Amino acid sequence: MAENEDSHGHVHDESHEHSHGEHEHSHEREEMTPEELAQMLANFQKAGKAAASVIKEVPKLVLPGESLLDIAETLEKMVVDAGAKPAFPANISINEIAAHFTPEADNDVIVGERDVVKIDIGAHIDGCIGDMAVTVDLSGEQGKLCEASEAALSAAIACMKPGVSVGKVGEAIEKEITSRGFRPIENLTGHKIEPYLLHAGVGIPNISSSASYELKEGDVFAVEPFASAGSGRVADTSQVEIFALQATPKLRGKYSRELLTHILENYFSLPFAERWLSKLFNSKLTLSTSLRELISSGALHPYPVLRDTGRGLVSQKEHTVLIEHDSAKVLTSV
Repeated sequence: MAENEDSHGHVHDESHEHSHGEHEHSHEREEMTPEELAQMLANFQKAGKAAASVIKEVPKLVLPGESLLDIAETLEKMVVDAGAKPAFPANISINEIAAHFTPEADNDVIVGERDVVKIDIGAHIDGCIGDMAVTVDLSGEQGKLCEASEAALSAAIACMKPGVSVGKVGEAIEKEITSRGFRPIENLTGHKIEPYLLHAGVGIPNISSSASYELKEGDVFAVEPFASAGSGRVADTSQVEIFALQATPKLRGKYSRELLTHILENYFSLPFAERWLSKLFNSKLTLSTSLRELISSGALHPYPVLRDTGRGLVSQKEHTVLIEHDSAKVLTSV
């Protein structure tokens, strides 16, 4: 699930008792015993395999006439059946929508015959995440666009090893996409992953950049090039279906407090969908009122649906990789 550089990342208030942020995780790696580190890497590998096993089935699910809601719920159930939990809601972003669309609980949209459909899923085991995406071109006419993001991903992974800057990885991505006549989406990035932190403070740009962070052995990154036939920039739409907990302020409403507790216990700091909560409350109004209080209090970080500003078609391809001694190992290989 992409990081949008234009959204002002999570604002963590350290005064809140349970605020979940990078400050809690920054020294964890150093304090781990060799056994804990081995267990964490094993969990990342298992989560990557789980995500890959689900993505393999995508072409059978994403077909004209199929309901977006059915596809999303099937993918999320398959993640559970593969022995993991959804790390975030299944994203089904169609045509000029680049990222962060997941259907609402009452969504009745079906896949069109000529849609370009991006499926982005996450599986986690104890917070260790496999994040993976593919594009399904139902029109059969966007092979070049799909090839652009695929070739960019291969080039990015090929150059990833300790000491390489993330800006250099972005350069490899940009070169592959522009050489095919498309634009990389410049304000979406891949992202470093840490346990229970989908976006752990370092981005992998999709364009050549002066970003100087150098890859280190043991880093886990989601690399996700987006190729656009439009402007190569995304903007927020007014629709938001995905949220993540970022602070735990004092709340007035009884139901808001219950909702906050549920989110904390079930998703911790990982993104979740509003539709996941719809079974908690009998009343849709109660849920939306409680959610609104959580948003206005700063408890939740919203992930608006992102659209290419030129309304051009967008393709995406993503893998999660582990930086090893002299290369990057793909954890989500099918």
